[in-house]
Amino acid sequence: MSDPVTPELIVFGVNATLSDMAPLRERFQDLGVPGDLAATWFAGVLRDGFALAVGGVSRPFADIAESGLRWHLHGLDLDRGEDEAVAHVMEGFASLAVHPDVPVGVRALSDAGFRLVTLTNGSTSVSERLLGSAGLLDHFERLMSVEDAGVWKPARAAYAHALDVCGVDADRALLVAVHPWDVDGAQRAGLRGAWINRQGAPYPDHFRAPDLRAPSLEELAQQLG
Repeated sequence: MSDPVTPELIVFGVNATLSDMAPLRERFQDLGVPGDLAATWFAGVLRDGFALAVGGVSRPFADIAESGLRWHLHGLDLDRGEDEAVAHVMEGFASLAVHPDVPVGVRALSDAGFRLVTLTNGSTSVSERLLGSAGLLDHFERLMSVEDAGVWKPARAAYAHALDVCGVDADRALLVAVHPWDVDGAQRAGLRGAWINRQGAPYPDHFRAPDLRAPSLEELAQQLG
């Protein structure tokens, strides 16, 4: 694009980028197990989804998440049965709220005239509930899932599917995510990449450096003008 900071389309990741996943720790603690297991479990869900994608296979996020939960919880001293424990965590995942910076940032970007869409490795129903609960649904032109692309991000085909659906060339689109692997994948597919770094962590140098960096969506909106 002639101006790398002025895209036409902004594509948001959903899990952790828009949704605040911190409450999942409490869901695991409710079961009588360490809250840190939430992060380990979620990382495993991504790992398994990526592994299947390499093999040319795509499975729904919820299926991998539930199977992964059973694997992680097996043999642990739970305060309830395994089926009930899995349901408790999955219900919590489906009822997460957005990060505090998301409403202001999304409204600012929408008011500035950018086309906003989502592209998640999860289901569009989760994105719809998340954004609907936050009163932000009307700011998004479209909610998309890799389930329709047939392969998980960060495969090139997942981003290409989103661009095709939206009718936008790759160099006119910006992917916004907290996950460096998502930013890198989008850039390798020809999009620009913006990294939201709420934790102040260093960016992994084995990935392509993001075009934009911001500690919040509100700050990103300010950078984009």
